[in-house]
Amino acid sequence: MTAKPKHTEKAPAPVREFEPEFIINLKKIFEEMIVFNQVLGLRITQIAPEQVCAQIAMKPELVGHFAYNRLHGGVISASLDAMGGLAVMAAIGARHMDEPPMQRLHRFAKLGTIDLRIDYLRPGIGELFELRAEVMRLGSRVASTRMEFLGADGKLLSTGSGAYILS
Repeated sequence: MTAKPKHTEKAPAPVREFEPEFIINLKKIFEEMIVFNQVLGLRITQIAPEQVCAQIAMKPELVGHFAYNRLHGGVISASLDAMGGLAVMAAIGARHMDEPPMQRLHRFAKLGTIDLRIDYLRPGIGELFELRAEVMRLGSRVASTRMEFLGADGKLLSTGSGAYILS
């Protein structure tokens, strides 16, 4: 009887940090050029290959229930969708680190949402909200993401999952 060969997993390649030029321009695209993100008040706080984070400050235009000053569910859904897209942008940027930053930024032109699920767990009441997103799988044509919407105290208010077409 022959011994079975050991199965060894290939160690993941070390992830480098993004160049300042890539981060600055990705923030500009996300916060300034996508005008709806301005309406939402989305502000990026972190862009890393493995996770992106942002914040939204409560403002009167975002209220969905006037008696409780509760955030509108559409704001939560739209912001989680935007964050899923941003996570895919970061993952694509990380996959192509051999290219110059500006060349990588042009890879997002055809990115679009093809499926989105949001679970509302608690009402969005507060002055500041934190959002996080990560890519679960980055294929050649479709990416899958997981997103979180948290209160300022760190309580999980909503979760999301999305699928995005890459080309």
